[in-house]
Amino acid sequence: MAISRASGFLKHDDLPYRPCVGIMLVNKEGLVFVGRRIDQTVEGWQMPQGGIDDGETPAAAVLRELEEETGIAKATIIAEMDEWLPYDLPRHLLGVALHGKYRGQTQKWFALRFTGEDSDIDIRTKEPEFGEWKWLALEALPRLIVPFKRDTYTKVIAAFRDVAGPVA
Repeated sequence: MAISRASGFLKHDDLPYRPCVGIMLVNKEGLVFVGRRIDQTVEGWQMPQGGIDDGETPAAAVLRELEEETGIAKATIIAEMDEWLPYDLPRHLLGVALHGKYRGQTQKWFALRFTGEDSDIDIRTKEPEFGEWKWLALEALPRLIVPFKRDTYTKVIAAFRDVAGPVA
């Protein structure tokens, strides 16, 4: 694929969206897992997310990505958003982030219930993405996320609010 440049800048429309999954992992207290990314110059916390491999279903990808990024293998899918949520990278990251091949991502979001203990979490994975992690109240998520993902997080929170509470 040839990529055209207008006025010396790569255009969003020249690139496709990367299909991926997003993971809202909720513990028994109703708190949500977030990790601080190690590859950003500004502090950026986010929920786990990652690409869907060729031939892989989103449900399989969500479990694989969760384990790859957090070491967590003890979780159950409790909800799935019907719609895919796209977001565009800001102009300064276009051609840089996502290996320079995508304009942003289109995400299929899942809510998962964490069924393990905190000791089951190990972010020192083969290819680490997070430098630290914590459990966070649902309402605090938009304040910690990078601005270009806030709209996505607002929609995810609205979609999963009813299933993300504490376990009785």
